[in-house]
Amino acid sequence: MSSLSPAIYNLKATPAAERLKETLARCYYLLAKRGMDDRTYTHLSARLPNEEAYYIYPLGLLFSEVAPDKLIKVDFNGNILEGDETVFNETGYVIHSSVYKARPDINAIFHLHTTAGVAVSSMKQGLLPLSQFAFHFYNRLSYHRYDALNLDTEKQGLKLTKDLGPCNKAMMLENHGTMTCGQTQEEALFYMLFLEEACKVQIAALSAGVENLSFPPKTVCEQACKDMTTFEQGEIGKRDFEAECRVTHFPWTASP
Repeated sequence: MSSLSPAIYNLKATPAAERLKETLARCYYLLAKRGMDDRTYTHLSARLPNEEAYYIYPLGLLFSEVAPDKLIKVDFNGNILEGDETVFNETGYVIHSSVYKARPDINAIFHLHTTAGVAVSSMKQGLLPLSQFAFHFYNRLSYHRYDALNLDTEKQGLKLTKDLGPCNKAMMLENHGTMTCGQTQEEALFYMLFLEEACKVQIAALSAGVENLSFPPKTVCEQACKDMTTFEQGEIGKRDFEAECRVTHFPWTASP
């Protein structure tokens, strides 16, 4: 077991951190609006590049309750550097700390338990190349076998990061849910929303029977994945995120 500790130090946030916190709170709210939260059991996090600490919500809040000033900052050992919480979220810290330590290219991690995500994560064949949503992840989706609650950094955390690999930014947690990552929060949200839609399409298509499904050739799937990546000019997910924010009324005073 790791020696995680809920100590409180209350360090002052920087302006860059304030902007990061507002973006993270918006992501929580946008997912809550879609009904993609699971009461208080899933979590999103983000960090400033190269920082050995990250922001996450305190266990016990609903996604819809999260605001920038309610987020807490946690270091890789589980110590609370900013904010406070009443319930120690050890499973969240094991998942997020382990990935951040192993992947310096990642600055945001989103983990959900949606019905569609859990359903596909429980299928032997995994995510199938059935839709344009799914082609984003063709040969770029990792799988992690279920191993009860993630409470052990040394064993479960290391296994999870090994399964994620050095390059992939999305993973099916078998019998559990989904996880996406990104260099930015917008990228992590982008992948999570497409992964959710891919899972929904797969469940709907399988109702017709697998024998009735049509799969594009492997070369087409690979080309589609490459085309979709290059189509997103600039920061992946930023355009969609800004569009969502323009039409969403957040329950706190958001910065322009």
